[in-house]
Amino acid sequence: MSDPVIALLDANAFYASVAVAVEPSLRGRPVVVAGDPHTRHGIVLSASYEARRLARGKVRAGMPLAQALRLLPRDVVVVPPDYRLYTDYSRRMFAIMRRFTPVVEVASIDEGWMDWTGCLHFHGGDPVRMALALKAAIRKELGILVSVGVAWSRVTAKMAAELEKPDGLTVLAPPDWPVRVWPLPVGELYGVGPRTVPKLEQMGIRTIGDLAGADPAVLRRRFGAFGEYMRAAALGQDGGRVDPQAGDEVKSISHSLTLPADAGDWVEQKAVLLSLADQVGRRLRKSGLMGRTVTLTIRDGRFRTITRARTLPRPTDLTEEIYGAAARLLEAHWPDGRPVRLLGVGVSQLVPAAEAYGQLTLFDEPDRVVRRRRADLAADALRDRFGEEAVMRGGQLLSRRGRRLLDKRAHGTSLQKDALRRHDDG
Repeated sequence: MSDPVIALLDANAFYASVAVAVEPSLRGRPVVVAGDPHTRHGIVLSASYEARRLARGKVRAGMPLAQALRLLPRDVVVVPPDYRLYTDYSRRMFAIMRRFTPVVEVASIDEGWMDWTGCLHFHGGDPVRMALALKAAIRKELGILVSVGVAWSRVTAKMAAELEKPDGLTVLAPPDWPVRVWPLPVGELYGVGPRTVPKLEQMGIRTIGDLAGADPAVLRRRFGAFGEYMRAAALGQDGGRVDPQAGDEVKSISHSLTLPADAGDWVEQKAVLLSLADQVGRRLRKSGLMGRTVTLTIRDGRFRTITRARTLPRPTDLTEEIYGAAARLLEAHWPDGRPVRLLGVGVSQLVPAAEAYGQLTLFDEPDRVVRRRRADLAADALRDRFGEEAVMRGGQLLSRRGRRLLDKRAHGTSLQKDALRRHDDG
C-alpha cells in the first residue's frame, strides 16, 4: 500500500487577489480590502502582498483600517468587500481542485485539502508536476495565485503550504520535517492558538521541535486530549484523513458581524441583531433545521467579549423568535448606551424541522407559528429571486449610518459565509 499523498491549497490574500483579478489595473499596486473604505473605522479583511511588503509585514487581517493606512503609502487602494464575488470565486476554485481529485475537503472559503494518493499516477507519479498543473489552471481560469503544500498528512501539508507564500509550492518528505518545521515558533503549528502559546512558553516550549520532544504525560495533564494532539502534530503524526463530507453534521448555525463603526445604543444594536437573526433563521430554514438555544456574543472596542445563551421552550427557525431571545439577552447583560464593536447570534440544540413541528402543542399556538414561518419562507423566496435587499424588516430601516452598519454587500450574508470559518489572512 502506497504512502498517503495529501495536498493543501491556500489562495493567497484571497479577498485582495480576487479584487485584483476583477480589476486588472490594480495589479502590482498595494490593495487593502476593508469593511468600509469610506471611513477610517473599518477593519482590514485582507491585504495584498504588495501592501504587506510596503508595510514591512505589519499590516494584517483584523487590524483597524486607520492603523493600516498609517503604515502604507498614500496611493494604497482600499476596496470594499464583496462576499458574493468571493463565494463565486471560491466555488470555481474548488471545482478546479475536484478536476484533479474527487477527494477534496473544504477548510475555508480560500483553503482546502486534497488526497492525491489514488490519482498521482495521472501526472507521472510526480506531486510537483501535479501541483504545478493545478496552480496553472487556477491562475489561467481565475487570475489568482495559490500556494500548495504536499506531504503525507493534513497537518504536514498545511505546514508545507505555509513555508512558501505567495505563489509557493513545497513538498515535504518525513526527513524534511525536523529540518524545516521544528525550528519554527510553536505558535506557527497548525491548531496552536495565541492563547495556548504563553502556556507552552511557561513550560519552556518555544519551538515546534520543543513540543515534539516534550513529555506526553506532562502535556496530557496540562492540556488534556489537546496536549496529545499538539505533540502528535509537532511530530507530523496526525491521523486525520481528507473527508469530503467534513462538517456536514451541523451542530449550530451562527453569524457574527464586526461593525465598521461602534453601534452606540440599543436601537442600533437591536437593528444589527435583527439582521443577524434574520440571516440565521434563513439558514435554519434552508437547512431544514430548528434549534432551542439562542446565543448572543458581544464584543466592545477594547476586544472584551461576553457570550450569553437562552433556551427556548421549543425549537424554532422563526426570525422573530430568534431575534426576541437575542434582544432580551442584550437588555439583560449589556447597558443601553455602551458601544459595541461586534455582535453575533447563534442557534444550537438543532433538530430536523419536521420532527420539531410534530411536537407542537395547542399551548404553542401551532397556527400562529405556521403563519409566521410561511411569512419567513415567502421572504426567503423573494430574496432568492431578487436579492438580499428585496425584503427589509421594519427594524432594519435605519439612518444612512445604520444602513452602512448592515451593508450586506460589504459584510456578506450568512448563506454566502457558510464556508467562511476564519478571516482571510493568507
